[in-house]
Amino acid sequence: MPRSVNAVASRARRKKILDQAKGFYGKRKNVYTVAKNVLEKGLGYKYVGRKLKKRDYRALWIVRINAACREEGMSYSQFMGKLAAKGIDLNRKVLADLAMNEPDSFKKLVAEVK
Repeated sequence: MPRSVNAVASRARRKKILDQAKGFYGKRKNVYTVAKNVLEKGLGYKYVGRKLKKRDYRALWIVRINAACREEGMSYSQFMGKLAAKGIDLNRKVLADLAMNEPDSFKKLVAEVK
């Protein structure tokens, strides 16, 4: 009895990898084994990059809040501590947006916390 190889599924699997490698340079785009290795590495970087993006944005928000707080004579950590004590539940993204785009509102918030 002849061996069944299921060429349809094998070809589809390879085609999927090569389609994802579209736009790569040289053998990376058209040699299956090279494309598979490069693609795996790229997808790993993509996953890590999504985590780093969150970290970078949080750091940016903290820097912006700190700069706005120091103009009002208070440090970032004091401000965040007093916000928590007052029960004001605003996240860093919203606070940074207030500090950048609506400085008057942010000044009122700092005055309320003081």
